Amino acid sequence: MRFKVLLGTVLAWAMACKSQAIQLQDGTVYFAQPPSLVEAATTYQNTYVWGATYYFTINLPENAGEALQRVTINQREGMDYVRFKLKNTYAFTGTRSQKGEKLKLKDITSDRKSRTLSLTFDPPVPPGKKITIALKPVQNPTVGGVYLFGVTAYPAGEKSHGQFLGFGRLQFYSPGINWLRWYYW
Repeated sequence: MRFKVLLGTVLAWAMACKSQAIQLQDGTVYFAQPPSLVEAATTYQNTYVWGATYYFTINLPENAGEALQRVTINQREGMDYVRFKLKNTYAFTGTRSQKGEKLKLKDITSDRKSRTLSLTFDPPVPPGKKITIALKPVQNPTVGGVYLFGVTAYPAGEKSHGQFLGFGRLQFYSPGINWLRWYYW
C-alpha cells in the first residue's frame, strides 16, 4: 500500500513539474513544451492580387507550462517585401476552416527594416489551444516565388524567451507562368 501511495505522489509531482513553465534565476521564462507551427496558407496564390489573407496556425500544447503572450512573424525570403494592413490583423481559436472565438490583440507593430510583424495577445492565450493569426497584405507580392515567414512564440511574462516555431512557406505564381504551366503540362 505504501508503494502505491509513494508511486502516486511521485507521478503527481512529475505531472505538475512537466506542465510548469521554466524560469531562470534572472527571471527569463521559457515554455516547458513549446508551441508548434501547424500550417501557413494564403487565400490567393497569384501575384499582384488584392484582398488575400495569410493564415498562420499555431498549436499551444496542454503542457506548455505558460500562456502564449506574443508572436512575431519575420519575412526571411522572397523578392518583394510584403506589407500588411495592421488594423486588419486578427486572431481566433481553431483553424482557418474551423474558426472559433476571436482573440483580442494589442500592440500590433511592423518593422520594415527587419521585415518583422509583432502582435501581443490580451489576455495571453492559455495552454491547450490551437490558434490562427490572419494577416491582410496590402497586396500579394509582385514577383512570384517562395516566400518564407519565420514564426516565433513568446510565453507570458515580463522577460520571456522566444521559441522559433519554424517557417511558414507561401508560394506565389505570376499569371503568365500559371498559363504556361497549364499549356505545357
